[in-house]
Amino acid sequence: MVKVILQVYPMVRAADEAEREALRPIGRNVERYQEAISGLDDIVKAADELGLWGIAPIEHHFHSEGYELGPTPGLMDAYWAAITKQIRVGQLGYVMTAQNPIRVAEEIAVIDHLSKGRSFAGFARGYQDRWTNVIGQHFGTVATQSDGGAADQANREMFQEHVEMVIEAWTKDTIERNTSRWQIPYPYEDGIDWWMSETTKRLGAPGELDENDKVRRVSVVPAPYQQPHPPVFVATTGSPQSVAFAGRNGFIPTYFSGIEQAEKHGLVYQEAAREGGFNFALGQNQATARWIQIGETREEARQALRDYDAEIERNFYHLLALARPGAKPDEMLPVDAPLEAFAEKLENQETHAWGTVEDVREKLVRQWKLLPAEYVSLIIHYAQQPKESVIRNLELFMTEVKPALDELTQYTEEPAPAPTTA
Repeated sequence: MVKVILQVYPMVRAADEAEREALRPIGRNVERYQEAISGLDDIVKAADELGLWGIAPIEHHFHSEGYELGPTPGLMDAYWAAITKQIRVGQLGYVMTAQNPIRVAEEIAVIDHLSKGRSFAGFARGYQDRWTNVIGQHFGTVATQSDGGAADQANREMFQEHVEMVIEAWTKDTIERNTSRWQIPYPYEDGIDWWMSETTKRLGAPGELDENDKVRRVSVVPAPYQQPHPPVFVATTGSPQSVAFAGRNGFIPTYFSGIEQAEKHGLVYQEAAREGGFNFALGQNQATARWIQIGETREEARQALRDYDAEIERNFYHLLALARPGAKPDEMLPVDAPLEAFAEKLENQETHAWGTVEDVREKLVRQWKLLPAEYVSLIIHYAQQPKESVIRNLELFMTEVKPALDELTQYTEEPAPAPTTA
């Protein structure tokens, strides 16, 4: 059975670019943000009632243009858990090169308790330099585009270490670490001289203090509600290294890529998972991210692409694509092309499924025959897209599209148990 996640990419509504410019910086417009945050209640409750597996915000900062406002995923998760009954809440995801991993471990564990096990975790490496470099500066973070260079490698190493620290914090009563980035305790060699030693020796975790009553390890509390920990998702676009990292640890990679690349990633994942002691079928324990627009007619769906997705494609995603290593500007749309041109570009992308119910179902079934992903993350640009339209898309997907994908994801093999440390 396909597990459906609604991934919210919050976008402050504007009638057109002229209004967005008139209200600049619209990302700080109190009325428009309140409209977006309030309307999400109805979408989240509808997703819960429709039987979606999960819902997830993103982590992005500084979007003064109003395109992706997702600064506090943990707060959103805690609130959504309180207003729902069965849907899981999570993130796709915390950018771990700009986050304190101990704080992330604590926050997700608390959310897991507040939801009584209806939570999942999502981690990403960070590619938006405007905010990743600022917020992650104390870790020496530099955002990366997976170009294989020194900065990219440093980013990857930091990401993997921080994820490893989260898993250790969840699964071990005490932790310690001595690397170029982290000393636990601090200072590591000397330990921490003063602490309420008699109390900790009697009531704390074994091993926190040494024979001289110095702090040598720390205990991250609370432990998660789910044992050994909530499901872990890892975002990836074109990096087989990130896929292999997810596979070795039994994490769930989320492919933000076309089906041909996702299929290749699926094979890399299977091999790496076997090295980690898991036995997954192709597509099992993996996710793909897809944008959908379902209309009564193709023209209605095409207009939705133009009204709700084309502007952010032109003014944000397209510009990021131009800046990526290996980009060929001469082969790409000029930045001043009309919105219709960018809507047409989206029509031709494998990551976008649009049209009538039959069109969307046919396209996704064709993709699932190549990679029968166990999870699908549906991305929306609410509140640019009205909540009524979002809910209607979800209704049609769950009742008219999902059953066809369910037939392709009936896994018979259970994954073998494997270690829970990264």
